Amino acid sequence: MSKLEIRDFISENFSHFNAGELARCVVSLREFLDGGGRLMITLAGAMSTAEIGKSLAPAIRKQRIHAICCTGANLEEDLFGLIARSQYERVENWRQQSSEEDAELAKRGLNRVTDVAIPETVIETVGGKILELWEEAEAVGDSRFPHEYLYDILLHGKLDFSGKPEDSWLMAAADANLPIFTPGWEDSTLGNLLAARILDCTLKGNEMVRGGLDAMQELADWYREDDSPTGMLQVGGGISGDFAISVVPMLRQDAKVAVPLWAWFAQICESSPSYGGYSGAPPNEKISWGKLDTSTPSFVIESDASIVLPLLLSSLE
Repeated sequence: MSKLEIRDFISENFSHFNAGELARCVVSLREFLDGGGRLMITLAGAMSTAEIGKSLAPAIRKQRIHAICCTGANLEEDLFGLIARSQYERVENWRQQSSEEDAELAKRGLNRVTDVAIPETVIETVGGKILELWEEAEAVGDSRFPHEYLYDILLHGKLDFSGKPEDSWLMAAADANLPIFTPGWEDSTLGNLLAARILDCTLKGNEMVRGGLDAMQELADWYREDDSPTGMLQVGGGISGDFAISVVPMLRQDAKVAVPLWAWFAQICESSPSYGGYSGAPPNEKISWGKLDTSTPSFVIESDASIVLPLLLSSLE
């Protein structure tokens, strides 16, 4: 099915409820982008492990995505998959998986994410490469964001890939030198590795990796550098979504800098507002925080992002 056929299928068959919201979102987002808008996508959960790169990478190459805010897990797991996808193991009956079966995976050096197990060997491979870069950076007093080290590994690391580079959103982002913002990066496998190397004194400190406050400053610069209206597609919730959208009230209320509110917004989530979590917070709640306006085009698709997001991204081409 072609990209146009996907868009036509959605238009013809998705009429009501969450399906209808997706159809309306597709039309609105295309109008926003065709009108010169910039789009940031935020990735929570395990979207990279779900191979979202198959639809996100083409959207990046078509310049339909202009920045990404993601968790450290999504950042690194796209690279893990690119290097070792053929070594991943599918766990077909994961709903019936016993504790003993998970313990057996651990003995074999496999880390399970729902229905797929990631080999520990790929983490060690990437860990070795990035440790070399950290040591070099520490020696010369260099400091970079997490994604910049991964860009370096992708473009200059001389790695063998078992996955398809065209299906890697991180490769597409590296080729485009796309801005990536990764709050709370320490809560990731590679972030844990950095902490361990500081604990064992392999590294003297963490100055070679720029952290969350630097990322917020960089995000503020990105938000202000272009007069184009800027929108956000929030996938899931959590720190990646809240960090990104909060740059506007930070600038307006705290820094007293006059910037426009987010000009377009949509979220794909499975959470309910009644639980009080950010993941399920609806757009009108964001109005009270100074993030969105009453007139901002806003959409909430309460569904599985691993199903909805590929359809939405494929409809943008």
